[in-house]
Amino acid sequence: MIIGFGFGNPLVSLLMLLVTGTLSYLIYRATARRRGGTPPRPTRAQMRQYYYEQRRRAQQFSNEYNLTDEEIERRIDEKLGPPSDKQP
Repeated sequence: MIIGFGFGNPLVSLLMLLVTGTLSYLIYRATARRRGGTPPRPTRAQMRQYYYEQRRRAQQFSNEYNLTDEEIERRIDEKLGPPSDKQP
């Protein structure tokens, strides 16, 4: 919450703004530490493992969904059955 705009001298208002902003930040930091704070930064090995896993998954999806037109039509026919001659 910011308190201080519109009360007296503009310099006093700015000072009140800085004080309340600093207090709010300090209170936030104090309560964040009690809740566990910020999560620990990942190590290089963890980041490397994450990106290798993402690359493996991307390759898997690419292989699974890189289809020709005929394969697409075949999959649609498998899911929905052969096309009917009736047009709505």
